[in-house]
Amino acid sequence: MRQIVYKAAFSLIISTLLFSCVPQRQLEEEQSKRRNCETELEATKTTRQSMETELNETKAKMADSDKRLSGLRNDTNILGTSLRLKTDQYAQLMSNYDLIMKQNKELRNGMADENNKLSGQLNGTQEELMRKQDELKRLAAQLDAKQNELNQKQKDLDALNTQLKMREARVKELEDALKAKDQAVSDLKKKLSDALLGFEGKGLTITQKNGKVYVSMDESLLFASGSTKVEAKGVEALKNLAKVLEQNKDINVMVEGHTDDVPMSGTGAIKDNWDLSTLRATSIVKILLSSADVDPKRLSAAGRGEYFPLDPSKTAEARKKNRRTEIILTPKMDEIFKALEAN
Repeated sequence: MRQIVYKAAFSLIISTLLFSCVPQRQLEEEQSKRRNCETELEATKTTRQSMETELNETKAKMADSDKRLSGLRNDTNILGTSLRLKTDQYAQLMSNYDLIMKQNKELRNGMADENNKLSGQLNGTQEELMRKQDELKRLAAQLDAKQNELNQKQKDLDALNTQLKMREARVKELEDALKAKDQAVSDLKKKLSDALLGFEGKGLTITQKNGKVYVSMDESLLFASGSTKVEAKGVEALKNLAKVLEQNKDINVMVEGHTDDVPMSGTGAIKDNWDLSTLRATSIVKILLSSADVDPKRLSAAGRGEYFPLDPSKTAEARKKNRRTEIILTPKMDEIFKALEAN
């Protein structure tokens, strides 16, 4: 590297000395060479720096290698010590192994009878195991049968649950129909009370029981004693009742005539209390039909005579109670009957 520097400097000096006496072309050639030398000089400097860097890195690697070598020497010493220790342990293990093999041989010789005994026990155990397996198969078959029976019972139970749900739905339907009927009866009673407001407490009462509405009218409101002709105030009450029946077409009507227990001795159309009660009921039915647009199929007339008294006493007050006409209004039960038939 120093020779390259010396050559470059020498060329520079020669170029300077000859500058004044050489032709222009040679001057340019020398200048070109000078530049080349300068370039080479810079490259040489760069190469030197790179080589110095590599030298430093090499020195660092050598220092690291020396350190690792020292560590390997220490490890080698440790491994040597460990090897000697392992060799001693191996010798001890081999000695123990020989002792164990000797004891094992003695043990095997001494356990021959015990092995034969255990073999016999094993054969017995295997036979017992086979018996247990047969018993297990039998129990498994029984279990399968029980399971099939249980499955069938479950199917039956599911079917019963389905039927129960259907019945519950039908019962619900029936309950709804009964509630609707009870509500219809209550509504009907209110309508009758509103229509017959001026007559209640004046020989006329309206009650609700057993899903029906009872309009009870005393003899004094409807008839003269022994007569089947309805009085004017009774006709007015019946006309009001007929209007309610006209507006509620799903109501069936039973008109029952009742008398007291005093016998009649008539010779005309009315011979006894049966005739009197029946004819009075018929008269009321005719007034209801003539007072409003009511389907005759909805109406029935019955004579009860003296046999359904409100008060069985033989007093004048009791007999007055018993002389009455009861108009029984019953909502049609078609929906309820359908629900009952379905059940």
